[in-house]
Amino acid sequence: MKTNKSYTKRLKLTKKGKIIARKPGFNHFNAKQSRTVQLSGRKGSEFKIKNKDKSHLLPFN
Repeated sequence: MKTNKSYTKRLKLTKKGKIIARKPGFNHFNAKQSRTVQLSGRKGSEFKIKNKDKSHLLPFN
């Protein structure tokens, strides 16, 4: 089974096995936002995914 590459590029796997994803909506049009809002978009948040989906999309992680 192959790993879904487009899916893995959006996620980061931590040492303890948590999946971190970027917050959506921070790709462009950020100039009008305050600096704190801009920087909060850079932080990742924990990504909830079911084990069945995780094993299908990320089989080797």
